[in-house]
This record gives sequence, C-alpha cells and structure tokens, in this order.
Amino acid sequence: MWTDWEKKVKPDAKIPSYLLWDVDLEKFDWEKGKDFVVERVIERGREEDYYTLFQMYGGVDGVREIIKTIRYFRCPQDLAFVQMVFDLKKEDMICYERKRLREAYLNS
Repeated sequence: MWTDWEKKVKPDAKIPSYLLWDVDLEKFDWEKGKDFVVERVIERGREEDYYTLFQMYGGVDGVREIIKTIRYFRCPQDLAFVQMVFDLKKEDMICYERKRLREAYLNS
C-alpha cells in the first residue's frame, strides 16, 4: 500500500501536535514513546502522518514491528485496519494475545 512513501514524505515532516495534545513535546522521548505515537497516528492520523512514522521508525517494516508490540487498541476497527494494511495476523500481535488471555481468565 505504501510502496512509494519515501517519495511522498516531506524532509521536515513532524507528527502534528494535535495528535499528541496531552504530551509535553519539549520533554517527550520519541524513541521510548514510539508505541504511543504509532497508536495515536493509527487512531487519528492522516495519510501524511503515516509517511512521517515511516521516516521516524524504520519504514513500513519498522512500524509493522512496533504495531506488533502495542498492548491495546481502543477500537476494534483500528485493529482490523492494521491487520489489513500491514499484512499482520492477529496472533502475532501482543494486544490480541492479551485480550485472548484475559477472556480465558474471566471465563475460567
């Protein structure tokens, strides 16, 4: 889907502050908070925000690996979206495994 993202990303691109309204961007650690940033872009971002993610975190493959480590998606549609566009199996995602284990525990 994003095979040509490198042509579309702007060299000075940044994640818009309105996506991270509750964060002090002056003190924010972009590497430690990468799960949070990726999750926000998935929830509320525009196409150009994805290009910026790819630039910041190692391309489509790098973002795909970060998505696998996200512990929770608020919206099931976001989970379905990332599975489709990043070609992921739900079993490979920590958020799905956590949900499955939680449901098993509650039903035991």
